[in-house]
Amino acid sequence: MLPPDLIITRKLNMTFTRLAATSFILLFFPSISCAESSTFYDNIVEESIYEVWLNPGLSSYHFQTDKNLNNNNYGFGAEYRYSTTKSFTAGQFYNSEYETSNYAAWLWQPVMLGAIRFGALLGAINGYPRANSGNWFPLVLPVASYEYKFVGISLTYVPTIQNTVYGVLSLQLKLKVY
Repeated sequence: MLPPDLIITRKLNMTFTRLAATSFILLFFPSISCAESSTFYDNIVEESIYEVWLNPGLSSYHFQTDKNLNNNNYGFGAEYRYSTTKSFTAGQFYNSEYETSNYAAWLWQPVMLGAIRFGALLGAINGYPRANSGNWFPLVLPVASYEYKFVGISLTYVPTIQNTVYGVLSLQLKLKVY
């Protein structure tokens, strides 16, 4: 039998994960949530652009606050935005488990709500000892971002995967250099 506080924590994590999954579905399928109402969602017009963004890593909030995880994930990353909805990103940072992680991903953000872009990050990452023994593994994560002139932020949700990945909300500051 599990202790009551662990049962409550698991139920909260499951509830948050279900809420995040439901929100993700509703955000990416406007016809389900708003009957394709253009007053709530704006489709981004696909245009070619050429922008380079740099970032100093991530600041994270881990859902498992009792695990002494690293919330200051400093590092260096770059993003090359080649259209209004697509970009490539790669970098390195000091991860939640105090190890070095490398990542490479394609970012697709086809939905806007006001000035906030919503989409998904598809790529690979390494450096997490409990996930594929620290070797590279695939990731698909929901991402929201906001950019204004030369400054931007991205918010990424990583769900808890028991005995593999700690759940986290990560905030990334980015600066446009080109």
